[in-house]
This record gives sequence, C-alpha cells and structure tokens, in this order.
Amino acid sequence: MTKPIRRVAVIGAGVMGSGIAAHFANSGIETILLDIVPPNLTEDEKKVPANRNRFAVNGKTNALKVKPAAFFHATNADLVTTGNTEDDLGKLANVDLVVEAIIEKMEAKQALFAKLDGIVQKGTIVASNTSGLAIHHMVEGRSDEFRKNFLVMHFFNPVRYMKLLEVVPGTETDPAVLERIKRCGEDQLGKGVVLGKDTPNFIGNRIGVFSMLLTTHLTVEHDLLPEDVDLISGPPMGHPRSASFRTADIVGLDTFVHVADNCYDSLVNDKERDVFKSPAFLRTMVEQKLLGNKTKGGFFRKTKAGNETFDYKTLAYRPSANDEAIKATTKKLSKIEDVRERVKALVADETIVGKLAWKALSRTLVYSAGLVGEISDDIEACDQAMRWGYNWELGPFETWDAIGFEAGLARMKADGLAIPASVDKMLASGASSFYQGSRKFNLVTGEYVARDLDPRAKGVTELRKSPKPAFRNGGAEAWDLGDGILGLTFTTKANSIDSDVIKAIPEVVALAESDYRGLVIANEGDHFCVGANLLMVLMGSQQKQWDMIRGTVTGFQSAVQRIKYASVPVVAAPFGMTVGGGLEICLAAHATQAYCETYAGLVEVGVGLIPGGAGNLNMLWRALSAIPEGVDVDPLPFVTNVFKSIAMAKVSSSATEAQQFGFFAARDGISMDKARLVTEAKARAIGLAESGFTPVVPRAFRLPGESGIATLHMMIDTLVAGGFATEYDAHIARKLAVVLCGGAGGATHPVTEAEILAIECEVFLSLCGEQKSQDRMQSMLATNKPLRN
Repeated sequence: MTKPIRRVAVIGAGVMGSGIAAHFANSGIETILLDIVPPNLTEDEKKVPANRNRFAVNGKTNALKVKPAAFFHATNADLVTTGNTEDDLGKLANVDLVVEAIIEKMEAKQALFAKLDGIVQKGTIVASNTSGLAIHHMVEGRSDEFRKNFLVMHFFNPVRYMKLLEVVPGTETDPAVLERIKRCGEDQLGKGVVLGKDTPNFIGNRIGVFSMLLTTHLTVEHDLLPEDVDLISGPPMGHPRSASFRTADIVGLDTFVHVADNCYDSLVNDKERDVFKSPAFLRTMVEQKLLGNKTKGGFFRKTKAGNETFDYKTLAYRPSANDEAIKATTKKLSKIEDVRERVKALVADETIVGKLAWKALSRTLVYSAGLVGEISDDIEACDQAMRWGYNWELGPFETWDAIGFEAGLARMKADGLAIPASVDKMLASGASSFYQGSRKFNLVTGEYVARDLDPRAKGVTELRKSPKPAFRNGGAEAWDLGDGILGLTFTTKANSIDSDVIKAIPEVVALAESDYRGLVIANEGDHFCVGANLLMVLMGSQQKQWDMIRGTVTGFQSAVQRIKYASVPVVAAPFGMTVGGGLEICLAAHATQAYCETYAGLVEVGVGLIPGGAGNLNMLWRALSAIPEGVDVDPLPFVTNVFKSIAMAKVSSSATEAQQFGFFAARDGISMDKARLVTEAKARAIGLAESGFTPVVPRAFRLPGESGIATLHMMIDTLVAGGFATEYDAHIARKLAVVLCGGAGGATHPVTEAEILAIECEVFLSLCGEQKSQDRMQSMLATNKPLRN
C-alpha cells in the first residue's frame, strides 16, 4: 500500500489555488494556503500579520462564498490555515505535498521552486497545477531529490465538481511518487486520474480546445449563429448543454484564448496548428473584457430586454434567436436516450445539423487518433479526459465506435481527411472497433490489450451475478449483487416513486430477509430519486380520489417502515437529487453510503404538501434517539430543528451538509467517487451483516403537544410578518407543527410511531384537497419551479 497524503500546502490563493485547497479540506486533509504579501503595504501595515496574509485569507473567504460552493460544508474550511510566502514557507518542511498554483509564468514558477528546494524535506512531493508549461523547464537547476519528487497535478475548475485530474510525470519523477499521487487523487480526492505526457496542454485541453476552436471556425465558415451551433454541439453530440460557445463563456474567454495561444505557439509542427489560431473577433471580445460569465457577458448575456448573443460579424450584441429548422432537428435527436444511437443518427442527418456535426466530429476524431503516442499511449486515457474534464458522454474513440469504426473511416477518407498511419494499420489488422468488452486497441503497438478496469468502479449492472433479476415489476427490479447482497433499483423516470415502487419495496425486503444477508438500494441515472410521482398525486387530488391517495400514502409509509424494521441491514446509496420520498427511504435505511455530491431534502412544502412517507416521523425519531434513555430533556428544541428543516424545505449542498442537517447520520459513509458508490454501499452492507447487526426496536417519545404547537405557531407568525413566508406557507407549516408535536395531546403520553403516521396521513390528505396546494403541484409540473402563492 502507498502512504496516504495527510498534510498539504497550496501556494497561490486565486480561483484555482483556493479551490484546490478547499477540496483537499473536503477530503479531510489538513491544508496550508499561502500567497504573496500584498505589494505597496506601508511599513506599519507590513507589521500586521492580517495584512501580510490578506491574499490567502481572501482566497479562503472567496472559496466559502463562491457559487457553486467550493467546500462541502463551512466547517471544512477549518482545516485550511492561511499565511504568506515570505513568513510561512518554513511551515512546508513537514507537509507531504506542496501544490503550486501561482501565475502561469515560467520565471515565477522557477523562482518559487528554487526556494522550495531548500525547504521541503526529503520525500515531500512538489506538484505544479500548470495547464501546459514544460516540466523540464520548471525544474531546471533543481536538485536530484527535488526533480524525482516533482510532477504536474492539473486540476480542472471548479475543482470540487470536475472529476478529471491530469497527472504528468517528468523524465526523472520517481515511479513511487507517481503511484502515491495517483492513489491520493483517486482514493482521497475522488478524482478520475489520467496519466499524460509532458506536452502542451496535456490531454483534455489539447483535444477539448481543438474541438471548440474547430467548431468556432466552422460556425464562421457556414455563416451560422452561435446559439444554433450550440444546439448541434451539445446533447445531440453527447456533449453537455453548455456545448461550445456557452462552455467558452463558463471557462472565460481570456483563459480560452490563453490556452489556444499556448498551443499555437508551442505546436509548430502540428498539422492542425491553424485551428488553434483564435479568430480576430475572439481577441476583440477579450480586449473589450467580454469574457463570459465572470463579466456577465461573453458570447451570450442576459439583459432586461432578454437574452442576447454577440454577433461575430458586427461585433455587437443582438437578440438571441434560433433557426426553427435546426431547433426542431436537434430537439428530435436529443430525445434519443442511447447516446451512441443519438450520435449515429446525428451524423447521418442530411441537413446542416448533420453536416456541421460530421465536420466537427470527424476532424476531432482523426486529430485525437493522431495524438496517440504524443500526448498519451492510451486511447482510454483520451476518452476519460474528455468525459471527466469536458463532461462529454463519450470520448473521441467511444464516439468513433458509436458511429462505426469502418463506416466512419470510409467516410473520412472520402472527405479527403489525412488518416493517421496507426488507424490504417488498425484496419488492416482486422480490428472492427476501438473497444471490445474488456479489451481496447493500442494504436502504438497495433494490438488489443486488456483495459485497466477498477474493480471498485462497478455499478449495479456490472455487479449482477445472474442473467435474470430476482424480482421485477413495472417500477423496480432486484438483482443478486454477490456476496449475499441483494440490490434494489428503481426503473421509473428519474427514479420517482410510483405505485409499483411502493409495491416492490416490501416484497424485495422480504426476499432479502429470506435469501440474502443484506440489501442495497442503488439506483442508476443522474439522480437517486426525485420523490413521489407528483402527477399521480395531482390527478388524484383534482378527481377527489381520496381513497386512492390514502392508500398510496399508507402504502408508502408501510413500505418505508418495512425498510426500517428489516431483519437484515439495508443500505441506501443516494447521489444527486435525493428529495422527498427519496430522502424518506434513506431516513429509514440502517445506513447510507452517499456520493459526496448528494443534494438531499424534504421539499414537499414547495408543492403544497408535507412529507407523506414517514419522513416527519423518521427525521424526528432520528433527532430524539440521540437523547440517552432516562435523561429528562425538553423535546421542543429537537422538534423545532426538524420543523425548520421541513418547513423551510432545506436542501443540502453536499452529503456532508446532509449529515449536518440530520438527513444522514454522522457515522454514515461518503463516497468521493460516484463510480465506486455501489461497491462501497455493498461493502457497508456486508460490514453491518458481519459485525452483529440487530434489527431496530420500535420506540415512543413524549412530544411537545399543544404548547409546542402554540410555540411553533408564534414562530410562523413572525416569519409571515417579516415577509419570509406567505400566508399559505404558514398554513402548511401550522399543519406540519401538529404532526411533529404529536397532536394536541403529544405531551400527555409517549407517542407511538403509528400515531404520528396517522396524523401525517390525515394532514397530507387535507392539503391535497386545497386548491392552493393543487396550484403548487400544477406549477411544479409545468415549470419545474415552486409557486409561492
């Protein structure tokens, strides 16, 4: 085993440096953040440490304020200490890793490394976050010990959210150092580590910037609008909705041009060098500080009059407007769920949509193939870099396979594209695709080799031990995941909870109890569960089908409680949006193994309801269970805290914050890499089964009752008076207060779970009958936004 990284220093507290420091802290690693002493301080100001550390302090403060958040929770920032490079470099003597993230100028980096060479201890790793400066130049004149412990760790911004970490060794980097950083990136930071070569802009930006600039040139060549081209180069290509021009706005046009210039200046022998030459209008935009989102205007901007697009011909903004034919075609293509089929249909399209897409894709695929051996020897590394760094659904070689290797190659040759010799040799060898199951084609050696697949990065599909599910109905299925663990997966749209899911839960729990030693609830897709099927609730409410709604609510309550009282451990594996009923399932599970990017909350008040699947009960019981038996404590503060979370529809910004909100327990696990979530949830279920798991025993608690209801009503009245809640918000909140206080008689006796569930059901039903609740449900379904009526 390689030694983990326990203490880190980051030098440079700008956007990247502070983001890197924040993410090390997110991983529980103690971090020192340094920057230069601000210039032009007076002699008196120089004597004050706060002044000398201002840049680093501001970097940490900005990381706490930035949106999207850099820290999982504000408390993670306590692991970051600040200082400056004049007074505090000595503190780096006992760190495991120093990450340099200063200005992208060779002289500045060389000067810093010269100082560090005499300070860091033997074995301390020094890494540069450069986006493309040559390693051999950066370590020029450094000691042998320094050079063997030096490499590049190129993070992508925003660091917390972008999975890609390009690790690039120098010619003298110790292989053990490379392995240690690779393990740190994958196991501690949750990154997808791609090993690159010491070439300009490495892998991700070399291919990504080429693709974006090629698309820009093609836009001008075909006299198209940026907003139309983004429709083509986004989801239809398997690329994110930000596509090309909006991605440039997100990155920053100054950064985009800088990376492009670095390629153009460095790649003097590149056959496609001219693609990296930024158009004149792009330089004009940079000169005019039209840099994208950070200046609230780049290729696109929002104004009071509406959305506007920068016209590259007139060099002025105009109202945004899409070509209706392009819009219709791309909308139709985007509905094809299988991304491989979608891309294949895109390049087969005979309109300008397909023609432009084929030109952009075919040249990018050929260019990528020609880079193998230069930027990396591994086609899979290139694909991973584009998926993890640019959020492409398919990397270039996966895209080529989707189009069809032989068919795509024949079309490229017919277009007169210069095909790399390695691809021609691949065709001559009889190979028909870049990937064949667990094998991939090595364009350098000209043969298929085994893929280096991480056994921990397996989802439900890869873990299945039989060709048929152990259970299946219209909304869910259960599979044997091996080692005595059964996996329950929802198959509804967005993993929503419908009648089939409700029916499946008790049946699958019973199956787990009879034939397995544990159950994992592990869904697939972008989100764990978006809650109950709201359309079903709305239609039932409008048609006054009260018995149906009552049956659904009590059925879901019963299903959730069946999880809670299962005789085998049940582990939920939430990720992404885990709201409403999705969180109620997690609250009932014996443990959660959550992906760090889990956004959890009981948000039913936004649609005019309260939680209807034992969420009120299990949130409350989880809070009260922390009170030792026999201790006489007023339950009202605990009830009030739960009330605030539900009434204010709190949603966590991370799994860590979900723990702070009480949605997950402090002992629950957090997975830094989503790819490992299911295997880690399975391991947690095995661990519980092997460590003396005993079923939960029902409890009853004395609740605040009538006096608590009155107290919460006063709080609600204050919120309405202050303009923080509408009258209807207050109406829902008052009903919620009755549930959480155990009804008017909650203080007279220990309240059972059955009593709370009965009150919860009646309140839920009563709200379904209210027109304003129905209006809220209707608005959410129509606009995906809450109505504050």
